[in-house]
Amino acid sequence: MPAAAVSSSLLLPPVAKPLKPPSSVPIRTLSLRPVPAPLSARSRLLGHFPIRAAVHIDKEIPENERLDTCLFSADGPDSPAPIRVRFEKMIREVQEEVCAALEAADGVGKFREDVWSRPGGGGGISRVLQDGAVWEKAGVNVSVVYGVMPPEAYRVAKGKTGIGCGDSAVNAGPVPFFAAGISSVLHPKNPFAPTLHFNYRYFETDAPKDSSGAPKQWWFGGGTDLTPAYIFEEDAKHFHRVQKQACDKFEPSFYPRFKKWCDDYFFIKHRGERRGLGGIFFDDLNEYDQELLLGFSTECAKSVVSSYIPIIERRKNAPFTEQHKAWQQLRRGRYVEFNLIYDRGTTFGLQTGGRIESILVSLPLTARWEYGHQQPEEGSEEWKLLDACITPKEWI
Repeated sequence: MPAAAVSSSLLLPPVAKPLKPPSSVPIRTLSLRPVPAPLSARSRLLGHFPIRAAVHIDKEIPENERLDTCLFSADGPDSPAPIRVRFEKMIREVQEEVCAALEAADGVGKFREDVWSRPGGGGGISRVLQDGAVWEKAGVNVSVVYGVMPPEAYRVAKGKTGIGCGDSAVNAGPVPFFAAGISSVLHPKNPFAPTLHFNYRYFETDAPKDSSGAPKQWWFGGGTDLTPAYIFEEDAKHFHRVQKQACDKFEPSFYPRFKKWCDDYFFIKHRGERRGLGGIFFDDLNEYDQELLLGFSTECAKSVVSSYIPIIERRKNAPFTEQHKAWQQLRRGRYVEFNLIYDRGTTFGLQTGGRIESILVSLPLTARWEYGHQQPEEGSEEWKLLDACITPKEWI
Protein backbone atom coordinates (compact mmCIF):
# COMPACT_ATOMS: atom_id res chain seq x y z
CA MET A 1 0.00 0.00 0.00
CA PRO A 2 1.79 -2.02 0.95
CA ALA A 3 3.62 -0.19 0.84
CA ALA A 4 -0.08 -0.24 1.03
CA ALA A 5 -3.19 1.67 0.60
CA VAL A 6 -1.53 4.99 0.18
CA SER A 7 1.92 3.79 -0.52
CA SER A 8 3.22 4.14 -4.07
CA SER A 9 0.66 6.50 -5.46
CA LEU A 10 -0.65 8.84 -2.82
CA LEU A 11 2.17 11.23 -2.02
CA LEU A 12 0.98 14.74 -1.67
CA PRO A 13 1.95 18.40 -1.29
CA PRO A 14 0.82 21.88 -0.56
CA VAL A 15 -1.36 23.58 -3.06
CA ALA A 16 -1.12 26.96 -4.73
CA LYS A 17 -4.70 27.91 -4.08
CA PRO A 18 -7.17 27.30 -1.26
CA LEU A 19 -8.77 23.89 -1.28
CA LYS A 20 -12.48 23.31 -1.00
CA PRO A 21 -13.87 20.67 1.33
CA PRO A 22 -14.31 17.30 -0.41
CA SER A 23 -17.41 17.04 -2.53
CA SER A 24 -19.32 13.95 -3.43
CA VAL A 25 -18.62 12.49 -6.86
CA PRO A 26 -21.89 11.26 -8.37
CA ILE A 27 -22.22 7.87 -10.01
CA ARG A 28 -23.00 8.31 -13.66
CA THR A 29 -25.27 5.90 -15.44
CA LEU A 30 -25.16 5.18 -19.15
CA SER A 31 -28.26 3.55 -20.56
CA LEU A 32 -27.84 1.30 -23.60
CA ARG A 33 -30.61 1.40 -26.18
CA PRO A 34 -32.18 -1.95 -27.05
CA VAL A 35 -30.51 -3.51 -30.07
CA PRO A 36 -32.98 -3.87 -32.94
CA ALA A 37 -33.72 -7.35 -34.20
CA PRO A 38 -32.18 -9.59 -35.19
CA LEU A 39 -30.29 -9.80 -31.87
CA SER A 40 -26.91 -11.47 -31.62
CA ALA A 41 -26.28 -14.01 -28.87
CA ARG A 42 -24.15 -11.40 -27.06
CA SER A 43 -26.89 -8.79 -27.37
CA ARG A 44 -29.56 -11.19 -26.09
CA LEU A 45 -27.30 -11.96 -23.14
CA LEU A 46 -26.57 -8.31 -22.27
CA GLY A 47 -30.05 -6.96 -22.82
CA HIS A 48 -30.72 -3.46 -21.47
CA PHE A 49 -28.52 -3.01 -18.41
CA PRO A 50 -27.39 0.25 -16.77
CA ILE A 51 -23.62 0.69 -16.70
CA ARG A 52 -22.10 2.17 -13.57
CA ALA A 53 -19.08 4.33 -14.28
CA ALA A 54 -16.15 3.93 -11.91
CA VAL A 55 -15.71 6.73 -9.43
CA HIS A 56 -12.08 7.77 -9.29
CA ILE A 57 -9.84 10.17 -7.44
CA ASP A 58 -9.67 13.47 -9.33
CA LYS A 59 -6.76 14.05 -11.68
CA GLU A 60 -3.94 16.23 -10.41
CA ILE A 61 -3.29 19.82 -11.35
CA PRO A 62 0.37 20.94 -11.58
CA GLU A 63 1.17 23.84 -9.25
CA ASN A 64 4.02 26.35 -9.31
CA GLU A 65 4.28 26.74 -5.54
CA ARG A 66 3.15 25.00 -2.40
CA LEU A 67 1.18 26.06 0.61
CA ASP A 68 1.97 25.25 4.19
CA THR A 69 -0.79 22.64 4.25
CA CYS A 70 -3.23 20.90 1.96
CA LEU A 71 -5.58 19.64 4.66
CA PHE A 72 -9.28 20.40 5.08
CA SER A 73 -9.81 24.10 5.66
CA ALA A 74 -11.46 23.14 8.97
CA ASP A 75 -8.38 21.26 10.17
CA GLY A 76 -6.04 23.16 12.43
CA PRO A 77 -4.37 23.02 15.85
CA ASP A 78 -7.78 23.23 17.58
CA SER A 79 -9.70 21.11 15.11
CA PRO A 80 -11.41 17.86 16.10
CA ALA A 81 -8.92 15.95 13.92
CA PRO A 82 -5.42 17.00 15.10
CA ILE A 83 -3.95 13.62 14.06
CA ARG A 84 -4.30 14.72 10.44
CA VAL A 85 -2.46 17.97 11.11
CA ARG A 86 0.41 16.35 12.98
CA PHE A 87 0.77 13.47 10.53
CA GLU A 88 1.05 15.85 7.57
CA LYS A 89 3.64 17.91 9.46
CA MET A 90 5.63 14.76 10.22
CA ILE A 91 5.74 13.38 6.68
CA ARG A 92 6.80 16.72 5.25
CA GLU A 93 9.60 17.03 7.82
CA VAL A 94 10.77 13.50 6.99
CA GLN A 95 10.75 14.29 3.26
CA GLU A 96 13.04 17.27 3.91
CA GLU A 97 15.38 15.24 6.14
CA VAL A 98 15.65 12.26 3.80
CA CYS A 99 16.15 14.35 0.65
CA ALA A 100 18.88 16.41 2.34
CA ALA A 101 20.68 13.23 3.46
CA LEU A 102 20.42 11.66 -0.01
CA GLU A 103 21.78 14.75 -1.76
CA ALA A 104 24.67 14.90 0.71
CA ALA A 105 25.51 11.24 0.11
CA ASP A 106 25.29 11.70 -3.67
CA GLY A 107 27.40 14.84 -3.78
CA VAL A 108 26.27 15.70 -7.32
CA GLY A 109 22.60 14.95 -7.93
CA LYS A 110 19.76 17.24 -6.88
CA PHE A 111 16.10 16.49 -6.44
CA ARG A 112 13.54 17.71 -8.94
CA GLU A 113 10.30 18.72 -7.24
CA ASP A 114 6.80 18.54 -8.73
CA VAL A 115 3.92 20.04 -6.75
CA TRP A 116 0.33 19.14 -7.58
CA SER A 117 -3.17 19.57 -6.23
CA ARG A 118 -6.51 17.80 -6.59
CA PRO A 119 -9.78 19.61 -7.27
CA GLY A 120 -11.58 17.21 -4.92
CA GLY A 121 -9.23 17.91 -2.06
CA GLY A 122 -5.56 17.64 -1.24
CA GLY A 123 -2.31 17.59 -3.12
CA GLY A 124 1.22 16.26 -3.15
CA ILE A 125 4.95 16.89 -3.48
CA SER A 126 6.89 14.45 -5.65
CA ARG A 127 10.68 14.62 -5.51
CA VAL A 128 13.00 12.58 -7.72
CA LEU A 129 16.79 12.48 -8.01
CA GLN A 130 17.81 10.71 -11.21
CA ASP A 131 21.21 9.79 -12.70
CA GLY A 132 23.26 11.18 -9.84
CA ALA A 133 26.71 10.01 -8.76
CA VAL A 134 25.26 7.49 -6.26
CA TRP A 135 21.58 7.23 -7.08
CA GLU A 136 20.30 5.84 -10.33
CA LYS A 137 16.83 6.86 -9.18
CA ALA A 138 15.59 8.06 -5.80
CA GLY A 139 11.99 9.11 -5.22
CA VAL A 140 10.60 10.64 -2.02
CA ASN A 141 6.95 11.64 -2.25
CA VAL A 142 4.37 12.99 0.18
CA SER A 143 0.64 13.28 -0.30
CA VAL A 144 -2.53 14.31 1.49
CA VAL A 145 -5.72 13.49 -0.41
CA TYR A 146 -9.38 13.29 0.46
CA GLY A 147 -12.72 12.92 -1.26
CA VAL A 148 -14.60 9.77 -2.21
CA MET A 149 -13.41 6.49 -3.68
CA PRO A 150 -15.25 3.58 -5.27
CA PRO A 151 -16.07 0.52 -3.13
CA GLU A 152 -13.58 -1.64 -5.04
CA ALA A 153 -10.75 0.79 -4.22
CA TYR A 154 -11.77 0.70 -0.55
CA ARG A 155 -11.48 -3.09 -0.58
CA VAL A 156 -7.99 -2.82 -2.09
CA ALA A 157 -7.03 -0.27 0.57
CA LYS A 158 -8.24 -2.69 3.24
CA GLY A 159 -6.55 -5.66 1.59
CA LYS A 160 -9.83 -7.32 0.64
CA THR A 161 -10.62 -8.08 -2.96
CA GLY A 162 -13.40 -9.78 -4.82
CA ILE A 163 -17.17 -9.46 -4.79
CA GLY A 164 -18.63 -9.64 -1.32
CA CYS A 165 -15.35 -8.99 0.48
CA GLY A 166 -15.25 -6.45 3.26
CA ASP A 167 -18.19 -4.68 4.88
CA SER A 168 -21.45 -5.22 3.03
CA ALA A 169 -22.26 -1.56 3.61
CA VAL A 170 -19.23 -0.58 1.59
CA ASN A 171 -20.82 -2.09 -1.50
CA ALA A 172 -23.57 0.52 -1.31
CA GLY A 173 -21.64 3.37 -2.87
CA PRO A 174 -18.60 5.66 -2.88
CA VAL A 175 -16.66 5.89 0.39
CA PRO A 176 -15.57 9.27 1.80
CA PHE A 177 -11.88 8.99 2.70
CA PHE A 178 -8.78 10.82 3.89
CA ALA A 179 -5.27 9.50 3.16
CA ALA A 180 -1.88 10.96 3.96
CA GLY A 181 1.48 9.34 3.47
CA ILE A 182 5.14 9.45 2.61
CA SER A 183 6.54 6.85 0.21
CA SER A 184 10.06 6.37 -1.07
CA VAL A 185 12.16 3.93 -3.08
CA LEU A 186 15.91 4.47 -3.45
CA HIS A 187 17.88 2.63 -6.16
CA PRO A 188 21.68 3.12 -5.97
CA LYS A 189 23.94 2.52 -8.96
CA ASN A 190 26.52 0.38 -7.17
CA PRO A 191 25.40 -3.30 -6.99
CA PHE A 192 26.89 -3.58 -3.48
CA ALA A 193 24.68 -0.72 -2.24
CA PRO A 194 21.16 -1.91 -1.38
CA THR A 195 17.83 -0.55 -2.53
CA LEU A 196 15.63 0.85 0.24
CA HIS A 197 11.87 1.25 0.39
CA PHE A 198 9.90 2.98 3.12
CA ASN A 199 6.31 4.10 3.41
CA TYR A 200 4.22 5.45 6.29
CA ARG A 201 0.57 6.42 5.98
CA TYR A 202 -2.60 7.34 7.84
CA PHE A 203 -6.04 6.49 6.45
CA GLU A 204 -9.61 7.40 7.44
CA THR A 205 -12.99 6.51 5.98
CA ASP A 206 -16.48 7.74 6.81
CA ALA A 207 -19.80 5.97 6.33
CA PRO A 208 -20.16 4.93 2.67
CA LYS A 209 -22.51 6.96 0.54
CA ASP A 210 -26.03 5.49 0.35
CA SER A 211 -25.48 3.35 3.46
CA SER A 212 -26.65 3.78 7.01
CA GLY A 213 -24.97 3.09 10.30
CA ALA A 214 -21.49 2.29 8.97
CA PRO A 215 -18.91 3.51 11.51
CA LYS A 216 -15.99 5.80 10.76
CA GLN A 217 -12.73 3.85 10.52
CA TRP A 218 -9.04 4.79 10.75
CA TRP A 219 -5.75 2.96 10.57
CA PHE A 220 -1.99 3.39 10.24
CA GLY A 221 0.29 1.46 7.93
CA GLY A 222 3.85 1.39 6.66
CA GLY A 223 7.30 -0.01 7.06
CA THR A 224 10.93 0.13 5.97
CA ASP A 225 12.67 -2.72 4.13
CA LEU A 226 16.08 -3.42 2.59
CA THR A 227 16.65 -5.04 -0.82
CA PRO A 228 20.32 -5.73 -1.59
CA ALA A 229 21.80 -7.65 -4.50
CA TYR A 230 24.64 -8.83 -2.25
CA ILE A 231 24.57 -9.59 1.47
CA PHE A 232 26.87 -7.93 3.97
CA GLU A 233 25.97 -9.19 7.42
CA GLU A 234 27.09 -6.02 9.16
CA ASP A 235 24.71 -4.02 6.93
CA ALA A 236 21.75 -6.34 7.52
CA LYS A 237 22.36 -6.40 11.28
CA HIS A 238 22.70 -2.61 11.49
CA PHE A 239 19.52 -2.07 9.49
CA HIS A 240 17.43 -4.51 11.54
CA ARG A 241 18.88 -3.24 14.82
CA VAL A 242 17.66 0.29 14.07
CA GLN A 243 14.19 -1.06 13.18
CA LYS A 244 14.06 -3.00 16.45
CA GLN A 245 15.15 0.01 18.48
CA ALA A 246 12.35 2.08 16.96
CA CYS A 247 9.80 -0.65 17.70
CA ASP A 248 11.00 -1.36 21.24
CA LYS A 249 10.35 2.24 22.31
CA PHE A 250 6.62 1.52 22.00
CA GLU A 251 5.93 -2.21 22.34
CA PRO A 252 8.36 -5.18 22.66
CA SER A 253 6.15 -7.36 20.46
CA PHE A 254 6.27 -4.90 17.54
CA TYR A 255 9.61 -5.89 16.02
CA PRO A 256 9.13 -9.68 15.86
CA ARG A 257 5.52 -9.22 14.75
CA PHE A 258 6.24 -6.62 12.06
CA LYS A 259 9.45 -8.31 10.93
CA LYS A 260 7.49 -11.49 10.14
CA TRP A 261 4.72 -9.42 8.55
CA CYS A 262 7.34 -7.84 6.28
CA ASP A 263 8.79 -11.22 5.30
CA ASP A 264 5.29 -12.51 4.50
CA TYR A 265 4.11 -9.42 2.62
CA PHE A 266 7.07 -8.92 0.28
CA PHE A 267 6.78 -12.47 -1.04
CA ILE A 268 6.88 -13.04 -4.80
CA LYS A 269 4.49 -15.99 -4.97
CA HIS A 270 5.27 -17.05 -8.52
CA ARG A 271 9.01 -17.13 -7.69
CA GLY A 272 8.74 -18.61 -4.20
CA GLU A 273 11.10 -15.99 -2.79
CA ARG A 274 11.06 -12.68 -0.93
CA ARG A 275 11.92 -9.40 -2.58
CA GLY A 276 14.82 -8.75 -0.22
CA LEU A 277 16.01 -9.00 3.38
CA GLY A 278 12.88 -7.45 4.86
CA GLY A 279 12.63 -5.06 7.75
CA ILE A 280 9.31 -4.11 9.31
CA PHE A 281 5.84 -3.81 7.80
CA PHE A 282 2.36 -3.25 9.23
CA ASP A 283 -1.01 -2.29 7.84
CA ASP A 284 -4.59 -1.63 8.95
CA LEU A 285 -3.19 -1.03 12.43
CA ASN A 286 -5.78 0.44 14.80
CA GLU A 287 -5.89 -1.79 17.88
CA TYR A 288 -3.74 0.68 19.81
CA ASP A 289 -4.28 4.29 20.86
CA GLN A 290 -4.00 6.81 18.00
CA GLU A 291 -1.39 8.81 19.89
CA LEU A 292 0.80 5.74 20.37
CA LEU A 293 0.56 4.79 16.70
CA LEU A 294 1.27 8.35 15.57
CA GLY A 295 4.36 8.37 17.77
CA PHE A 296 5.40 4.94 16.50
CA SER A 297 5.00 5.91 12.83
CA THR A 298 6.96 9.09 13.48
CA GLU A 299 9.81 7.21 15.18
CA CYS A 300 10.04 4.69 12.33
CA ALA A 301 10.02 7.38 9.64
CA LYS A 302 12.62 9.45 11.49
CA SER A 303 14.85 6.34 11.72
CA VAL A 304 15.22 5.94 7.95
CA VAL A 305 18.34 8.09 7.63
CA SER A 306 20.21 6.46 10.52
CA SER A 307 19.31 2.93 9.34
CA TYR A 308 20.35 3.43 5.71
CA ILE A 309 22.87 6.21 5.07
CA PRO A 310 25.73 4.49 6.99
CA ILE A 311 25.28 1.47 4.72
CA ILE A 312 25.37 3.65 1.60
CA GLU A 313 28.52 5.39 2.77
CA ARG A 314 30.24 2.00 3.20
CA ARG A 315 29.21 0.64 -0.23
CA LYS A 316 28.69 3.50 -2.68
CA ASN A 317 32.29 3.54 -3.97
CA ALA A 318 33.06 -0.20 -3.82
CA PRO A 319 34.63 -1.56 -7.04
CA PHE A 320 32.46 -4.01 -8.99
CA THR A 321 32.46 -6.05 -12.19
CA GLU A 322 30.00 -6.46 -15.04
CA GLN A 323 28.95 -9.76 -13.45
CA HIS A 324 28.02 -7.95 -10.24
CA LYS A 325 26.02 -5.39 -12.22
CA ALA A 326 24.20 -8.09 -14.21
CA TRP A 327 23.12 -9.80 -10.97
CA GLN A 328 21.85 -6.49 -9.60
CA GLN A 329 19.80 -6.03 -12.77
CA LEU A 330 18.22 -9.47 -12.39
CA ARG A 331 17.31 -8.78 -8.76
CA ARG A 332 15.78 -5.47 -9.81
CA GLY A 333 13.60 -7.47 -12.17
CA ARG A 334 12.21 -9.25 -9.12
CA TYR A 335 11.55 -5.84 -7.55
CA VAL A 336 9.55 -4.77 -10.59
CA GLU A 337 7.56 -8.01 -10.61
CA PHE A 338 6.48 -7.60 -7.01
CA ASN A 339 5.52 -3.94 -7.35
CA LEU A 340 3.45 -4.41 -10.49
CA ILE A 341 1.76 -7.68 -9.51
CA TYR A 342 1.33 -7.73 -5.74
CA ASP A 343 1.86 -4.33 -4.15
CA ARG A 344 -1.37 -2.92 -2.71
CA GLY A 345 -0.22 0.67 -3.04
CA THR A 346 0.37 0.29 -6.77
CA THR A 347 -3.01 -1.44 -7.21
CA PHE A 348 -4.80 1.24 -5.20
CA GLY A 349 -3.18 4.02 -7.20
CA LEU A 350 -4.04 2.48 -10.56
CA GLN A 351 -7.64 1.68 -9.55
CA THR A 352 -8.26 5.22 -8.39
CA GLY A 353 -6.65 6.98 -11.35
CA GLY A 354 -3.78 8.37 -9.26
CA ARG A 355 -0.78 10.29 -10.59
CA ILE A 356 1.03 7.72 -12.73
CA GLU A 357 4.47 9.32 -12.25
CA SER A 358 4.10 8.96 -8.48
CA ILE A 359 2.69 5.44 -8.71
CA LEU A 360 5.57 4.13 -10.82
CA VAL A 361 8.38 6.20 -9.30
CA SER A 362 9.29 3.07 -7.33
CA LEU A 363 10.51 1.31 -10.47
CA PRO A 364 14.25 1.42 -11.29
CA LEU A 365 15.57 3.03 -14.45
CA THR A 366 17.06 -0.30 -15.52
CA ALA A 367 16.33 -3.97 -14.84
CA ARG A 368 16.95 -7.30 -16.57
CA TRP A 369 15.10 -10.51 -17.38
CA GLU A 370 17.16 -13.31 -18.92
CA TYR A 371 15.41 -16.20 -20.57
CA GLY A 372 16.59 -19.50 -19.11
CA HIS A 373 18.81 -17.86 -16.51
CA GLN A 374 20.62 -20.49 -14.45
CA GLN A 375 20.39 -20.40 -10.67
CA PRO A 376 23.63 -19.20 -9.03
CA GLU A 377 26.13 -21.81 -7.92
CA GLU A 378 25.60 -22.96 -4.34
CA GLY A 379 27.94 -21.20 -1.96
CA SER A 380 28.47 -18.19 -4.24
CA GLU A 381 27.71 -14.65 -3.07
CA GLU A 382 24.70 -14.54 -5.40
CA TRP A 383 23.43 -17.84 -3.97
CA LYS A 384 23.70 -16.46 -0.41
CA LEU A 385 21.38 -13.60 -1.33
CA LEU A 386 18.89 -15.92 -3.04
CA ASP A 387 18.96 -18.33 -0.10
CA ALA A 388 18.14 -15.48 2.31
CA CYS A 389 15.25 -14.41 0.07
CA ILE A 390 13.84 -17.94 0.02
CA THR A 391 14.33 -18.60 3.73
CA PRO A 392 14.07 -15.39 5.82
CA LYS A 393 16.76 -15.07 8.48
CA GLU A 394 16.88 -13.52 11.94
CA TRP A 395 19.55 -10.84 11.76
CA ILE A 396 19.60 -9.79 15.42
